[in-house]
Amino acid sequence: MPWLSLIIAGIFEVGFATCLTKVRSSSAPEVYWWFLGFVISLAISMFMLYKAVHHIPMGTAYGVFTGIGAIGTVLVGIFFFQEPANFWRLFFISTLIISVVGLKVVSA
Repeated sequence: MPWLSLIIAGIFEVGFATCLTKVRSSSAPEVYWWFLGFVISLAISMFMLYKAVHHIPMGTAYGVFTGIGAIGTVLVGIFFFQEPANFWRLFFISTLIISVVGLKVVSA
């Protein structure tokens, strides 16, 4: 269950980063909805991270949390915001994925 909480926290981190991007590019009244989504996603993300660190070492939990957020945010950028998907970008995202999986594997 703590790993599921951590995964959910990471997914909502992607959500608040995406909403923050939309806040930057929107105008009223749409900007208020994106900002509300940012605040809600941020609150859920932090709460789920808080729940996860009760059972998972803080360093591991935070590393996995930020890894999921970084990977997810880059993928959202590539698929929804037409950000570049060149070889080196995908290579380093792959190393991040390997690192996140590695942290899970070595955490007892």
